[in-house]
Amino acid sequence: MSRFAALFLLGAVVFAGLPARAETALAGAVEQGSLVVVRTEPGAKVALDGENLPASSDGVFAIGFDRDHGPTSKLVVTLPDGRVETKTLAVAPRAWHIQRIEKIAPALVNPPPEALARIRREVAMKAAARPNDTPQEWFAGRFIWPAKGVISGVFGSQRFYNGEPKNPHYGVDVAAPVGAAIVAPAAGIVRLAEPDMYFEGGLVFIDHGQGVISIMMHMSRIDVKAGQRVAQGHPIGAVGQTGRATGPHLHWAMVWREAHIDPSLLVPGVSAAGAVSGAAVGGD
Repeated sequence: MSRFAALFLLGAVVFAGLPARAETALAGAVEQGSLVVVRTEPGAKVALDGENLPASSDGVFAIGFDRDHGPTSKLVVTLPDGRVETKTLAVAPRAWHIQRIEKIAPALVNPPPEALARIRREVAMKAAARPNDTPQEWFAGRFIWPAKGVISGVFGSQRFYNGEPKNPHYGVDVAAPVGAAIVAPAAGIVRLAEPDMYFEGGLVFIDHGQGVISIMMHMSRIDVKAGQRVAQGHPIGAVGQTGRATGPHLHWAMVWREAHIDPSLLVPGVSAAGAVSGAAVGGD
């Protein structure tokens, strides 16, 4: 055997003994309103559509797609050895329920002028309570329903009042009696706990890491404080009818950075179409 052949054989044996490097892997459907958990090599740098994103120390990070996201998204992962993985993601569209309601009194559609200053203050408060740089990856695990009840509103639906389009419904509504328990759907840190917001009433933000935040609205009671660490299933308060709510329910919304996410997609047993109106949920 020649010296070259011997060296080639030795290199092949050494390479064969090394673990194969797994390609960057995505878990979750890539569609409008979805949150996807991505796993890559520790130390990799990642970017989605040109925006740099944080990743945990073991290479886990989140990406999300807004309700109205376009048909594609570009994910670029730069590995520690300099290699670059580029993935063009096809973002599947979803169909949204549209409801048109006419002859509604204008005062019930738009807030009165005297409330605008308060609303602006609360918008700033909410924006300040949504960090993007929490390094933990609590979002990567299984979520549970935060309340037990019946789905009365689904993510992405939109109403037109007197022909005027209002903001889409960026959450899932669980109808339940006033006082019914609300728990943390996953571990995280409470970033906001306010009992009397104009639109939301009793409002709690739970930071699940890397810009993934659960938003609980219309609560009658809040049992946690900002800065408190909560485990999955930890009681955080009770269902109510506070703020601008027409009946007792929990509105569970979620954001990833600036994208509105359908939280129901993170609960096992829910299809890629999201939660279904009238379905009984909770009691996990």
